[in-house]
Amino acid sequence: MNPLPGHAPAASRAIDPALDLEAEIVRLKKERDAVILAHYYQESEIQDLADFVGDSLELARRGTKATEQVIAFCGVHFMAETAKILNPEKTVVIPDLLAGCSLADGCPAPAFAEWLKKYPGHTVVSYINCSAGVKALSDVIVTSSSAEVIIGQLPDPIVFAPDRNLAAWVEKRLSRKFAVWPGTCVVHETFSERKLLELVAKNPEAEVIAHPECEENVLRHAGFIGSTSALLRHVSQSPRGAFIVATEEGILHQMHRAAPEKTLIPAPPDEACACNTCPHMKRNTLEKLYLALRDLEPRIEVAEGVRVRAKRSIDRMLEMTSGLSLTPVGGRS
Repeated sequence: MNPLPGHAPAASRAIDPALDLEAEIVRLKKERDAVILAHYYQESEIQDLADFVGDSLELARRGTKATEQVIAFCGVHFMAETAKILNPEKTVVIPDLLAGCSLADGCPAPAFAEWLKKYPGHTVVSYINCSAGVKALSDVIVTSSSAEVIIGQLPDPIVFAPDRNLAAWVEKRLSRKFAVWPGTCVVHETFSERKLLELVAKNPEAEVIAHPECEENVLRHAGFIGSTSALLRHVSQSPRGAFIVATEEGILHQMHRAAPEKTLIPAPPDEACACNTCPHMKRNTLEKLYLALRDLEPRIEVAEGVRVRAKRSIDRMLEMTSGLSLTPVGGRS
């Protein structure tokens, strides 16, 4: 069986078990002139080694400012693709090339292009959780922290892809209706309203906070709804002492760092499983990050024609959110 593109044979990627991985990652980062970017949903040890930890909009902004020659992106594939789209001259590596996203995987570019034929004259707005191919078909990209701001500047009619829950939340906020691609996040659609209410009954002092990718039956019980960064800021700034957090549990690490005195309770998934943990984000490990810096692979590549078209939609997002103030947290920068 041939290795996947960007993957060296397993034998050449062996790791000496005596290595101090954290020290080696720090050494290799300097040696490779690399910056480590990490999403809030990464494992805590990766977040602690990163130069910058953020949500999708913050990471896209940081990617445009990268002066290093190598970007090691600890997140999922579409995030590393975004870094490559913005930095074609740089080497972009991801610890695990198979770290995907249910939203991106559920909206393949050829199917999206065919679907768009039903909506001529629409402005195509795509959530950043999509492939480079879908970004290339879009007029502007949004994130959960910027969707309301950006769409508030756009006229109807609008196509919104690929997250139906985020679309519904923005529709409600702006009192508008969009043509919506019916995708969902595998993590955020699993939260159970019944179990959430049981948790609220046991912890009446705790405020429910939720990401807008959650289903409406969860969002309606939330005292605060916002992007990953907004949830983090809310926990840090709120006078409340306890929170039930309905998003991927990786954010709890930064919440604990920002507000160590507060009680944080992860919202329960629908079944007795770890469904509030993104299996794709958790494919990245310290071992794989070390290998990515050591071998400079797996590398992210984007065909130039797709990259140029996709960059236009990302650039428009960055232009339309230039006045949106976001405070980076965590990491070493």
